[in-house]
Amino acid sequence: MPEVVCLGILVADVYGKPVDEWPERGRLSTVDDMGIGLGGCAANTGLCLVKLGTDTAIMGKVGDDGFGKFVSDTLTAAGADVRGLVVDNRPGTSATMVMIDSEGERTFLHYPGANGRLKLEDLDFEVITSCRIFHCAGALVMGDFDGEPMAECLRRAQEAGATTALDTVYNDKSGWMDKLAPCLKYTDVFLPSLAEAQKLTDETTPEAVAEKLLDCGIKTVGLKMGEHGSYIRTADVELRVPAYRMEVLDGTGAGDAFVAGFLRGILEGWDLERTTKFANAVGGLCTTGIGTTAGVRDFACTLDFLREQEPGYWQ
Repeated sequence: MPEVVCLGILVADVYGKPVDEWPERGRLSTVDDMGIGLGGCAANTGLCLVKLGTDTAIMGKVGDDGFGKFVSDTLTAAGADVRGLVVDNRPGTSATMVMIDSEGERTFLHYPGANGRLKLEDLDFEVITSCRIFHCAGALVMGDFDGEPMAECLRRAQEAGATTALDTVYNDKSGWMDKLAPCLKYTDVFLPSLAEAQKLTDETTPEAVAEKLLDCGIKTVGLKMGEHGSYIRTADVELRVPAYRMEVLDGTGAGDAFVAGFLRGILEGWDLERTTKFANAVGGLCTTGIGTTAGVRDFACTLDFLREQEPGYWQ
């Protein structure tokens, strides 16, 4: 059985660049580059874990279409366990059109598709209850699965002895806490971005945000703060861990890579400081490549990077 199960959103990203203006209605414009890539935080975090050498299962739903085959083939080729990947012949695979302008700014059109139709009865609970860490990646944009169904998965995994983890995706709709409240009491580790956590709690500072989240029953709150590093809080520990300096090429997927690093640190049995430093390194290195996982290094190379940065700490 896998050490980590990542359950959540799986997305085919179709990108084109440069797109500096929309073509006239009914007309065609050309771009210099177009391609397809894998996205969605369950896929991103899961593939980062695989690159770190972690036995990882990635679970979710795709459509019975070309995008779904692309998602499945890409995950399989990378070495992920995909026995929990469900194919549904009704909705299409979730996909995003990514339009990148000449300055690198991205604009998105997203189709939720199969991600919004995942059901409890689709899931292989033998896999979920046999892993060491069960991670739900994509709360708030999973349609029918958000709320009580997700909470039930977390509950069953936690009762089976797994460490449970949760990550969210920012959306513009209200009612965030209504959807997340059932899940938070079964969440050991919550790893949202600071912006997501601020909207969720109606608080501003990392300290106030984390305090309110701990009151919901979460054991460890980790706030991703980009170039400002991360803020970690438990009932007994408070840490601010700065980001490492990087030559950034593409920030896409860095938050998901941070989560992968944090989960790997838990598997290693490290304390929170060491775990967070490792997570910051994985997230930072992600930005040095183009795409959601290209910059992520394997476990040994990530440790080599950390020894270069802090030789006294990573002996």
